[in-house]
Amino acid sequence: MTTTSQGPAAKAVGPVDVPPDPEYATGPPVPEPTSGSPTRYAAIALVLALTLTVGFFAGRAGGPTGGPARPTAAMAGGHAGHGPGGLEVSRDGWTLALHTSALTVGEPNELAFQITDQSGAALTTFQENHERRMHLILVGRDLSGYQHLHPEMSPDGTWRVRVTPSAPGPLRVIADFWPLGAQAGVTLGTDVPVPGRYAVRPLDPPEETVLVDDYTVTLDGGLRAGESHQVLVWLGRLGQPVNDLQPHLGAYGHLVALRQGDVAYLHVHPAAASQASSVVAFGITVPSTGTYRLFFEFRHLDEVRVAAFTVVV
Repeated sequence: MTTTSQGPAAKAVGPVDVPPDPEYATGPPVPEPTSGSPTRYAAIALVLALTLTVGFFAGRAGGPTGGPARPTAAMAGGHAGHGPGGLEVSRDGWTLALHTSALTVGEPNELAFQITDQSGAALTTFQENHERRMHLILVGRDLSGYQHLHPEMSPDGTWRVRVTPSAPGPLRVIADFWPLGAQAGVTLGTDVPVPGRYAVRPLDPPEETVLVDDYTVTLDGGLRAGESHQVLVWLGRLGQPVNDLQPHLGAYGHLVALRQGDVAYLHVHPAAASQASSVVAFGITVPSTGTYRLFFEFRHLDEVRVAAFTVVV
C-alpha cells in the first residue's frame, strides 16, 4: 500500500464542543488551492460535494443537526483510560518475548514471539478484540513503513508472521492483545534490528488532505494534549463521496496514533454507525504535546488501505 501526501498545510481547527462551532455547520474547512495543481482542485470539489450531506451524517452520528457529535467515551475505543501503550516490553505481569533476533531488508522473514507470564510460561488463551486475538503493529522508529498485521498462534503460544522490511533501521514491534479473563487489554513493545545503512526519513509535513491511490482522504479536527477531541475523516474517490465502506475488523475504520520519538501507541476505534457513510468519526485523547503520525485504515472494494497524517499538538 502506497500512501501519497498532497494538499495544503493543515489549518488549525479547534475542538468540537456543544454547542457546535457554526463553521462546522457546512462541513470541513476547504483547502486553499495551489496554482497549477489539478489534484488540489479535485480535492476542493470533493469537499464541497461532501458538504451537501454533512447535516445528515452529523444527525445520524447522534449530534445536533448542523454539527458533528460530541466525543464520548464509547468513541475512544481501544484501551481508553489506560494511556499510551507500546512503551514497555513488560507490563501487568506480561512480557513480549521476541524470538527473532534480526530481520533482513528486502527479504521475507519470519517474525516469531510469545507473550509470557512472570514465570516465563507462554500465554495461550486470548480473547478476541475487534475480531482478532492479536494485533501486531510494525513501524520504523522514524514512523515509516507502517504495517498492521494479524499473526497466527501455534499451540505452544508462539505467534508467527511473515514480514519483508523495506529499509534498514530499528523496527518497533507493538503487540496489542487481551488475555482471556483479564479486565483490560495489554499493549507491549520492543525493537528488532534490520541491519544496513540507516537513514532517518523525515515525516511528511502536516496536511489536511492526502491521496491514497485514487482516494482523497481529509482529516478534519484538532487535537489537544490530555483532552478528548473529535476528528472526522472524510473519504472520496474520483470526485465522489465513498458511501459504501466495508467493515474492517468490526468497524468502518480504525485509527492508530504513534508519537514521534518514543513511538507511544494509541489504537482508536470509531463511533458506532448503523450503516456506512463517507465520514468516519473518532474521539481521541493524545497524552502530551508533540508530533504524531495518525494512520487511518479503511476497507473499500475488498482492499484495506492506509492514509497517514502528521499532526502537531
